[in-house]
Amino acid sequence: MTTTTAENPAESHVFEADVARLLHMMVHSVYSDKDVFLRELISNAADACEKLRYEAIATPALLASDPDSRIVLTLDEEGGRLLVEDNGIGMSRDEMIEALGTIARSGTRAFMERIEANKQGEGAQLIGQFGVGFYSCFMVAERVDVVSRHAGADNAWLWSSDGKGGYSVSPIDISEAPARGTRITLHLMDDAKSYTSRWSIERIVKEQSGHVPVPIRIADKPGAEPAQLTDGTALWTKSKNDITSEEYTDFYRGISGQYDEPALTVHFRAEGRHEYSALAFIPGSQPFDLFDPDRKGRMKLYVKRVFITDEAELLPRYLRFVRGLVDTADLPLNVSREMIQESAILSSIRKGVANRIIAAIEKLSESDNDAFLKLWEAFGSLIKEGIYEDFERRTQLMALSRFRTTASGEEGYRSLSDYVKDIKEGQQSIYYLAGNSLEQLKASPQLEGFRARGIEVLLLTDSVDSFWVTNAPEFEGKTFKSITQGSADLTQFSKVEQGTAASETAPAEVQAFIAFAKEKLADQVSDVRASDRLIESAVCLVAPEQGYDRQLEKILQGAGRLQSGAKPILEINQDHPVVKAVAAKSDQPSLRDDAAFLLLDQARVLDGDKPADPRAFAERLARLMERALQ
Repeated sequence: MTTTTAENPAESHVFEADVARLLHMMVHSVYSDKDVFLRELISNAADACEKLRYEAIATPALLASDPDSRIVLTLDEEGGRLLVEDNGIGMSRDEMIEALGTIARSGTRAFMERIEANKQGEGAQLIGQFGVGFYSCFMVAERVDVVSRHAGADNAWLWSSDGKGGYSVSPIDISEAPARGTRITLHLMDDAKSYTSRWSIERIVKEQSGHVPVPIRIADKPGAEPAQLTDGTALWTKSKNDITSEEYTDFYRGISGQYDEPALTVHFRAEGRHEYSALAFIPGSQPFDLFDPDRKGRMKLYVKRVFITDEAELLPRYLRFVRGLVDTADLPLNVSREMIQESAILSSIRKGVANRIIAAIEKLSESDNDAFLKLWEAFGSLIKEGIYEDFERRTQLMALSRFRTTASGEEGYRSLSDYVKDIKEGQQSIYYLAGNSLEQLKASPQLEGFRARGIEVLLLTDSVDSFWVTNAPEFEGKTFKSITQGSADLTQFSKVEQGTAASETAPAEVQAFIAFAKEKLADQVSDVRASDRLIESAVCLVAPEQGYDRQLEKILQGAGRLQSGAKPILEINQDHPVVKAVAAKSDQPSLRDDAAFLLLDQARVLDGDKPADPRAFAERLARLMERALQ
């Protein structure tokens, strides 16, 4: 316990800033997680060590007796205390008052301004603003004592406060102070005593400060020999040639919370206008929180190896499956760090990291197709969100995407380039069919005419597919067209299957029935017409040329974003035996009525819907069966 003497009484000071308001902001507005206090204290301690390293360039004697920087965390469960000590530059009395008694005017900031005035660039690498984040410790401590001895000084000082309006500064005997540097003692609140638990402290350090450039040690009790917790070396600062795959995997598992192998590792250092290191991993399997509604990324931001936040939106949201971090010295550590994503510097970093990750995925697709397809099966649906959201990289992402198609086989995938390369002569569109499952799409009646003519159709089963195809104007000069919307216009293409030739003109009785059905069903469909896309089925539904295709309309209605859909078009296969048989019954109006409504409900069922009126459907079906049985 530190003491003062009668000859050297404590000096009482009032905070120059409105500390009560500041503390309220720190506790309730700036930081949402109390664990952050330890990050701040470690950050400040590492900063102090960095300052000393710089000062020692001109004054080597400052490091002569103790050359190795360190941070020591001491747990005092019995006393309800946590101690954070460093052997950095330390503080004099005036520096203590300046750094800890004046808000937003810190020792580090003044130090950096001095370096800039001297035009010596190394100071710009320093981190932190001592005296701002420091106050976060009052989230967990009812009193904080700071003992410091400036490097090379023969005196030491004690700063003490309960954070309620003022503080005291007093000299103390140097025997009670570190030989050099600062010791912060937190007298913990009753609900914060868990911070004397070694497990808790180790977890926080490894998660938030495990890669500061100063080794961290931990002691289980005062006076105990501290054990090394971190070695002060950040993995991402090493050369890729010096890192084993096992080390990458271990780091990936620690940062992602997963236990699989990474599917892809992207590690690079950017130099130029902005300098930063990035280490990113694409997981080998889908993370459990992949489809959380917040769609936030899970990349961590470090500044000079000090963890800042994992909510900085370091990647576009469609790359939220990527895990990893970015470390830069171009951003400051200050009170507004939670809003740091608005920084123009971060925007530039975000663009660079996204470009490198997408380029790495492209390279994988070219070098190892099997590994790429495994990645695609896990995260392809998210990458396709980028086609919808990322205008700048849309063409790049479209080229990267893979699809099941009517030509891809049972397990295969095709790219859009593959599709365009094999496109039919005269074909101006890339045709697609969107739905809920591959099995449903393969059984769709709308496919029949395309299959008969050997025209490839993309089979799209992800919800996002219905959005990006409407947002992507073209690919290699070919537009996208849903086969469930508008006319198929397939008459220009010859059928490749034998025995499927259809009548060019419907028989008169069929034409009459189509006209009859159009009138009878006018309140439920916008049109009834002969189809050139049906081969085996009697009927199908398609959407009008303008508006949404059938699947997108269903998605929007299900999400409450569309009150009512457009009336569909009922297409009738003029060569189907049932249609011909019904058309021939022109002398039985009641049968034709029932048949028209039953064909419409049949088309609805084939489209994955229910009959509009199940009771009426059942009654019509019963009447038709009765006629057949008679």
